Amino acid sequence: MSASVPASAPACPVDHAALAGGCPVSANAAAFDPFGSAYQTDPAESLRWSRDEEPVFYSPELGYWVVTRYEDVKAVFRDNILFSPAIALEKITPVSAEATATLARYDYAMARTLVNEDEPAHMPRRRALMDPFTPKELAHHEAMVRRLTREYVDRFVESGKADLVDEMLWEVPLTVALHFLGVPEEDMATMRKYSIAHTVNTWGRPAPEEQVAVAEAVGRFWQYAGTVLEKMRQDPSGHGWMPYGIRKQREMPDVVTDSYLHSMMMAGIVAAHETTANASANAFKLLLENRAVWEEICADPSLIPNAVEECLRHSGSVAAWRRVATADTRIGDVDIPAGAKLLVVNASANHDERHFERPDEFDIRRPNSSDHLTFGYGSHQCMGKNLARMEMQIFLEELTTRLPHMELVPDQEFTYLPNTSFRGPDHVWVQWDPQANPERTDPAVLHRHQPVTIGEPAARAVSRTVTVERLDRIADDVLRLVLRDAGGKTLPTWTPGAHIDLDLGALSRQYSLCGAPDAPSYEIAVHLDPESRGGSRYIHEQLEVGSPLRMRGPRNHFALDPGAEHYVFVAGGIGITPVLAMADHARARGWSYELHYCGRNRSGMAYLERVAGHGDRAALHVSEEGTRIDLAALLAEPAPGVQIYACGPGRLLAGLEDASRNWPDGALHVEHFTSSLAALDPDVEHAFDLELRDSGLTVRVEPTQTVLDALRANNIDVPSDCEEGLCGSCEVAVLDGEVDHRDTVLTKAERAANRQMMTCCSRACGDRLALRL
Repeated sequence: MSASVPASAPACPVDHAALAGGCPVSANAAAFDPFGSAYQTDPAESLRWSRDEEPVFYSPELGYWVVTRYEDVKAVFRDNILFSPAIALEKITPVSAEATATLARYDYAMARTLVNEDEPAHMPRRRALMDPFTPKELAHHEAMVRRLTREYVDRFVESGKADLVDEMLWEVPLTVALHFLGVPEEDMATMRKYSIAHTVNTWGRPAPEEQVAVAEAVGRFWQYAGTVLEKMRQDPSGHGWMPYGIRKQREMPDVVTDSYLHSMMMAGIVAAHETTANASANAFKLLLENRAVWEEICADPSLIPNAVEECLRHSGSVAAWRRVATADTRIGDVDIPAGAKLLVVNASANHDERHFERPDEFDIRRPNSSDHLTFGYGSHQCMGKNLARMEMQIFLEELTTRLPHMELVPDQEFTYLPNTSFRGPDHVWVQWDPQANPERTDPAVLHRHQPVTIGEPAARAVSRTVTVERLDRIADDVLRLVLRDAGGKTLPTWTPGAHIDLDLGALSRQYSLCGAPDAPSYEIAVHLDPESRGGSRYIHEQLEVGSPLRMRGPRNHFALDPGAEHYVFVAGGIGITPVLAMADHARARGWSYELHYCGRNRSGMAYLERVAGHGDRAALHVSEEGTRIDLAALLAEPAPGVQIYACGPGRLLAGLEDASRNWPDGALHVEHFTSSLAALDPDVEHAFDLELRDSGLTVRVEPTQTVLDALRANNIDVPSDCEEGLCGSCEVAVLDGEVDHRDTVLTKAERAANRQMMTCCSRACGDRLALRL
């Protein structure tokens, strides 16, 4: 049944009569004004005090409870029953009776839409209308977006100065929105005016003398939307979301109703247009203020998809959404009464240092940029998110290619249309020297295109260029590589057990870092595998000092537990690389440990001098010398507080698993570098369903599909990288159902707990899995 929303809470939800000290609302909470200049200019910074001191507070000025931390905001989005979206489009500022009468004169009857509709009505409609938003269908729009972008840039590329908002970023998303919806282009000017009025009417604070004029424009917008919709009904065979909806209405008249289509026609134009226009303006402002990053993506367009993602996190266009509590509840440590209205500030959540490391920094290689909540989360997550991503990528590609020398006009003042939820600068003035336009001397730049990423960028897109500084042979068939950032920048810090990913021709391979974590360079060692599929052979045969490489990371799925009483480190062959870094770390901190290094012969064992530096804590086990390691004896007696970390060939790791069977779960930690995954065989695999609890969807996984493939096909974004079950990037939480684990990341104890899985390779044992997505 539909969520029941209690009557609105009083202006202040605190019973002052029961208090001796007056109203407990803090000074900061009392002073909070979402229409003030601080919030409008930088909502995240204006709420830093809240994230640090009062993450959920009541604003008497607004009459809302304000939620600012990442986990709290995500929890509210996740539960659309307890936290109803019914007020998402409610006027945040009460309007005059005259303005209300004006809307009535136009028969304004905006119904619930995908944005503010409760269950059980919402999800059947969302499912019915989702297909045009899937990556497969969105791909058809790329050529149109590119054509429009090129046409608008052509108009000002030789002028030397432009307002990107007025001359491109407002008009192109509007035209794309009209195309996507199926609306004729000739109505663009009218729709622009109406779109602004609708935004001000719903989320803004129009002055009393402006309210009637705003209502007049909204009423005309409503009538116009109905007129265009009727035109489409005459021939709904064309492309566009609205014709698609009309066709669906014939199949499902009780789900896709007349009033629903009329409301979505109006709301869809605003949603598809204004948020993308504002997000794009924010992105260009942010990138041009961070000149080094702008120049980096000009030189390497492959960084654009992740630059878009970090722009959406750092300076997204959707600052906040609204919800209403349908029952007494708690958010964090704060009691929330039934009927309480919530301002859920995703812009603040996107700068929460509890989830994002150094959140105020603009880092286009941030590994978890895609965790941002700009598009919301759960069953009401923005359906058009990937269309917006596509547009922003193409805008950036066009201007970094054609105007890489563009810069912000100095000393301009950035202003914002006042409202609580959507933000973007009214103008972004830029300037450049037309004589330096690259196309003047190299017309071929006009034909270069970077492939568009439809959906959340994979982790493998977050790369940097490094160069080989040193290349030394340190054992038989083992090369030591020292890598530095190609631009002289500082490489990210790392912890023992971390690895990097290198692109080697058409292959991507993972290698453990084994140098000093505080060194300005990275060190890895690579053994030439006689059965190499190309990775180690590429390094040994094609690399030389000065060679450039694409690198991602570092990432650590093999991290040390700092709370152990004693560590047993075991390495076989080239597995010494992560293990030696761990042993060095333990020695530097004075921890109790022992190191066992196994190899066939000494000449093939790398880093023997470093191992020797561990003195009597290190033991060599050399097969040719008759000192092969006795795993059964080493692990004969389980010891409380002891943790075992091992890396090496499969036979060694299997032996350790067998020898540690009587040890406590979680005592053995292993690192793999090869995958045993084979192509999916439809004669062996079976289909199953995924119940996505947070999204309210059920997705079918066919025998020839991975879980990751099925999620992407249904517009559900999950990060990924190796897609071989090695790196852990695509991990998701499991709520119900037994998982057929096929990765090499999870420990035995983690597999037995059945609380997570790798979507690139693991599957369901039965016919259903429930995931927290």
